[in-house]
Amino acid sequence: MTDSHRRRWPKAVLFDLDDTLWPIAPVIVQAEQTLFAWLATHAPRVAQRFSIDSLRQARLELLARRPEFQLDLGALRRAGLVAAFEQAGEDASKVELAMAVFFAARNAVIPYDDVLPGLLRLKGRVLLGSITNGNADLQTIGLAHHFRPRSRRRSSAARSRIRPFSRKAARAGRGTWRSGVCRRRPAARRRGRRARRHARRVDEPDRQPAPPEEGVQPDAIVGDFDELLDWLEREHA
Repeated sequence: MTDSHRRRWPKAVLFDLDDTLWPIAPVIVQAEQTLFAWLATHAPRVAQRFSIDSLRQARLELLARRPEFQLDLGALRRAGLVAAFEQAGEDASKVELAMAVFFAARNAVIPYDDVLPGLLRLKGRVLLGSITNGNADLQTIGLAHHFRPRSRRRSSAARSRIRPFSRKAARAGRGTWRSGVCRRRPAARRRGRRARRHARRVDEPDRQPAPPEEGVQPDAIVGDFDELLDWLEREHA
């Protein structure tokens, strides 16, 4: 691509958080164990009636009945605990204490090795933002100072689809092809889904393509922040 045909640099890059900036599955496992140990001491009726697995199954059943909870997984977990406390005859006022225990443990994440240097390299070139339907707290994790704007806005029920990402990117970028949205699984990243001419996106390369009505196709696939920066510099003036 010649210089004359290069697009302008995005004005903002928005990152998904869990499994994009850090691996989350082992953290959630540990957080649920920490929460259950707290329940055994402070809400024993719940711990006696439920197990970690049965609490998880109850949340899945609740999610099937109320799919809007996919917009906010923290709200889903809170609602599941409220139901469990009520069924066990436990004091439901303790739910917020239980959630505080869980949130503290689930935010004990360790970023991928390329994240901090990559954010520092990007920070001087574009605005960095975040978008998630999870419970990650950048302030608690210690990365909040890298991001502006920071978004607690949740994605759509189908988190992997581009529509909510493109809306957020459009607001941040204020122009066609001015923003990007990045996601990753531990294996790799995919960049660039065209959506309403506003956004680019990073996803895992083994993910199933979005439905045709979404109108999205990858612009590029990159494996880490270095490849992301290289791609940006090649494709943009």
